[in-house]
Amino acid sequence: MTAHYDALETREQAAREVDLFARLPGVLRSAMTAPAYADRLKGVDPATVTSRAALAGLPVLRKSELPALHKASMPFGGFVAATPGSFARLFTSPGPIFEPEGRQADPWRGARALFAAGFRPDDIVLNTFSYHLTPGGFIFDASARALGCAVIPAGPGNTDHQFELIEAYRPVGYSGTPDFLKILLDAAASSGRDVSSIKRALVSGAAFPPSLQAEIKARGIDAYQAFGTADLGIIAFETSARDGMVVNEDLIIEIVKPGTRDPVAPGDVGEIVVTSLDPHHPWIRLALGDLTAALPGTSPCGRTNMRIKGWMGRADQTTKVKGMFVRPEQIAEIGKRHSALGRLRLVVTRQGEADAMTLKAETAAANDALREEIAGTLRAVTKLGGEVELVRPGALPNDGKVIADER
Repeated sequence: MTAHYDALETREQAAREVDLFARLPGVLRSAMTAPAYADRLKGVDPATVTSRAALAGLPVLRKSELPALHKASMPFGGFVAATPGSFARLFTSPGPIFEPEGRQADPWRGARALFAAGFRPDDIVLNTFSYHLTPGGFIFDASARALGCAVIPAGPGNTDHQFELIEAYRPVGYSGTPDFLKILLDAAASSGRDVSSIKRALVSGAAFPPSLQAEIKARGIDAYQAFGTADLGIIAFETSARDGMVVNEDLIIEIVKPGTRDPVAPGDVGEIVVTSLDPHHPWIRLALGDLTAALPGTSPCGRTNMRIKGWMGRADQTTKVKGMFVRPEQIAEIGKRHSALGRLRLVVTRQGEADAMTLKAETAAANDALREEIAGTLRAVTKLGGEVELVRPGALPNDGKVIADER
């Protein structure tokens, strides 16, 4: 049994970077034929965007912006030059956000994740993600069929009917949320139904804590996690190394300071930003609103692409203080105005019956004059007064949190 999906997964990282950034200018040209990208990237020469540093100079498109943008210019907000009829399927997700499925094989890039989880051609897969209007069911369905598996399009719910299918077809694999896998196993145990054919699983869409991982493992199922979105499909996935998640091929992943477009220092927690290399439907620096951190080195499984820790929370920490919104990008602006500062964290609390905020700032040059200067900047940027607490470098947690609302 081969250990990897193809040779792309084990190539030198430097060769992967050369390939990705050689293809990026062409993708940018395709993107800029769509009116929204043409406007956002006005003045950009695609031929010059051939490195991570150059890519970091382009604006970020935040997923949180998409509902309003799609509503203003149906259906794709002006970010897709191709007609809706040129795609295979057309979906919607809460927001609403409208997502098209490409006509190419494995349009959601999930076959690699299934392979890494032990799925192989001719396996039968019970797919319990929803097939109704949203792309979840089709992401895993198309990925399994691209790998050569047969798929039972079960969707969630109706466990009795699912037991009939499982006992008839004897699927070896499961795809769906970890929560529904437990529901299925518990219901089978209480009703005496045989689901013992299921030996492996690829789960996503919900938390999979260690306690549930151990329970699923104890029931004889080897389950792996995948991280993805309805916009992009599978972005990263677990492998046999069980050491972080390996980023999918054909994607450029950046991790930026929340509220900015600036990459974090290596190992720091930040917001996931994705650039995809599908010229028919490209995403250029799509900020997902999810936090993660890159892991050093390469995976012991032999795959050489970047690894991330997985989902570590939400990047959109906007909160309201005394009736006014305070945003992560405002905290980042304070940092830009004071070069002596490291990590920043605005802590919002209640003092008596009023909102209060304290900006904690890492610095090796703490003094009263600097504290007063920062307090002035805090007021100028947020239009709100607050305390400033200077702390030693490294004192604040590396968790990507810029605003901590502790009320």
